[in-house]
Amino acid sequence: MPGGDTYNHLKQTFRELDLHTVCEEARCPNVGECWTEGTATVMLLGDVCTRGCRFCAVTTGNPRGAVDGREPEHVARALARLGLQYVVLTMVDRDDLLDGGASHVSRTVTRLRELRPDILVETLLGDFGGHMDYVDVTVDAKPHVWAHNIEVVARLQRTIRDVRCSYEKSLGVLARVKARDPECVTKSSIMVGIGECDEEVLETLADLRSAGVDIVTLGQYLRPTPKHAAVDRYVTPATFDAFADAARNMGFAYVASGPLVRSSYKAAEVYVRSILRPGDPAAADALIKERLAEAKRAARVVDGEVVAGSVTTSEFAARTAATLLPAASLVRRAP
Repeated sequence: MPGGDTYNHLKQTFRELDLHTVCEEARCPNVGECWTEGTATVMLLGDVCTRGCRFCAVTTGNPRGAVDGREPEHVARALARLGLQYVVLTMVDRDDLLDGGASHVSRTVTRLRELRPDILVETLLGDFGGHMDYVDVTVDAKPHVWAHNIEVVARLQRTIRDVRCSYEKSLGVLARVKARDPECVTKSSIMVGIGECDEEVLETLADLRSAGVDIVTLGQYLRPTPKHAAVDRYVTPATFDAFADAARNMGFAYVASGPLVRSSYKAAEVYVRSILRPGDPAAADALIKERLAEAKRAARVVDGEVVAGSVTTSEFAARTAATLLPAASLVRRAP
């Protein structure tokens, strides 16, 4: 069970700042580990998804273009005040918006990096309907990691994911990110135990690597409710190890593979060990601790500026209003 001073402090602070984490809402089994190392996943653009995948417990519906234009600034300021070294910004699919929410995500990433240059930012996003110009908007905001989950093997796409998703579309989006910014780390995730066979998992790994994906995670599917797809099998730890060995041989920079692994599992550690200090475990351990200490120091500086009132409420409102678009202009309307 999660606990400890860092976990309890973050939990309290998230509530005070009105931030909702996927870590809590999805009841992730790794929340204690990730929060202790200074990693958290925050959801943007509400909690109603326009798609209905059979593995996901997020509410499906039509948000009808509802957008909080203040959210990018609020979320960036709130996260900057936390002692986090790595933040994952994710979102529900918003097919009701003209750009799928891409500009909203971009503004959040840009503002967070302005306030906390030390923080590592990962975006875990949808496929934006295959519109590559919207994908480009999020890539140009310069997140350190751009993630999109292919979720299941090719054969199961139509039965498990929403009809608007596709295996080819997901691979195309991931390839586009790498083509747009070769320095951006790309990442994807596969659920197992939902009806696939081992050979299909290996084929999916090979396809992801061919699309230029750098980091991959594999975890056991767990059924959220009786209305969702049933668990087909519980994959053994030995099989997860075999998947990891195969993925490393394919050339992935880092592989996290295990029953309780989720797409953002220990993301800060993954980034440090695969990108900043590859092949040097001792140096990676030292850097993780160093970065966490720096994150806490930077957060205190930002928090002190906020408490000191360096930006008044009226100044903040005026500055925000000048950069907002009317919500109606973002809504995708039926012809």
